[in-house]
Amino acid sequence: MTVPVFQSEIAPAHIRGRLVSLQQWAITWGLLVAYWIDYGCHFIKSDASWRIPIGIQIVPALILFVSMVFMPYSPRWLVDNDRVDEAHKVLANLRASGDKNNDEVVEELEEIKEAVRIDRETAVRSYLELFRFPIRRRVILGVVIQILQQLTGINVVMYYASTIFRQSGLSGNNASLLAQGINGVVNMLATIPAILWIDRWGRRKTLMFGSLGCGVTYFIQAVATGATQNKTVDENGDVNLNMPDGPSYLVIVMMYLFVISFAMSWGPIGWIYPSEIFPMRIRSKANSITTASNWLFNFIIGLVAPILIKKITWGLDLIFAIIMFAAIGIIYVFFPETKNRNLEDMEVIFTGSVWAHKDKKRIAEYDNTRQHHIDEKASV
Repeated sequence: MTVPVFQSEIAPAHIRGRLVSLQQWAITWGLLVAYWIDYGCHFIKSDASWRIPIGIQIVPALILFVSMVFMPYSPRWLVDNDRVDEAHKVLANLRASGDKNNDEVVEELEEIKEAVRIDRETAVRSYLELFRFPIRRRVILGVVIQILQQLTGINVVMYYASTIFRQSGLSGNNASLLAQGINGVVNMLATIPAILWIDRWGRRKTLMFGSLGCGVTYFIQAVATGATQNKTVDENGDVNLNMPDGPSYLVIVMMYLFVISFAMSWGPIGWIYPSEIFPMRIRSKANSITTASNWLFNFIIGLVAPILIKKITWGLDLIFAIIMFAAIGIIYVFFPETKNRNLEDMEVIFTGSVWAHKDKKRIAEYDNTRQHHIDEKASV
């Protein structure tokens, strides 16, 4: 929860999505390294096979612990705690190589001070206030986007890929684990386009195209599996689908394409969007709720998925496909675009109609007025 919030508070508006996407990319690197360490340790025939992976986790934890000493406080947090001079210095270092007199630095500091002043007048003192107008809308959108990120089914793929690969026809435990390791490589590489272009593509379009990609790949998997499977259960209770080679390989390819669709869209934006839409006074409380909803559905799906994989096989793919197609409409109708917006602009973006697709005219008028004021200041 803390990482994307901190990143969004220190990042310039025009690259905020890119910087928060780096968190998701770091996660994919962690998954990738973990997969291949586990794959290598799988061949060790002693308790070192699980002790080594656990012990290695101490190293990045120590690096994080030491490096945090050198991290600056967020300028917005410093202003909120009446440490304006420090905020000015940090902001100058982040934006203008230490030049406190830079016009953009001075203007952004004034915007932060004004936003904090307004926040204090309407401070949230309890979690119940998050569900009152006008904050309620943003909390709901933050929770929904985190829930939908889990309902893409990404963690079904990440947790149970080896089982799914075996069901689809990859023989041998080593082969399925190897395929899962390759899955980690695909996930890491496919996140790079989001880092490079998320602030150009925008949040809405990226999520809608990502949902379409995820939905189509799931649908093809469901059709290929449902039409060709010959389901059997062995003496160990493991399900085998006994699919022909062609459909079996098609399902595996579709799984990789699904990971690509997710990594370029829902992976990073599921964390970007909640971290940037809340005002300072509620950002911590609101993000704790959105993050909790993510982990709640992660927990639920983690428990339910292995049962459904055995019971309904291709039916689970169909369920996720329907959810992803529905997500396209949900994003289009309810979620405003936030790319290239200062965090202080979100008050304007989210105080209009709840029908985001109908609110574009009002936001365009606001942008024109704001640009007019900027041009007037520049001409003085």
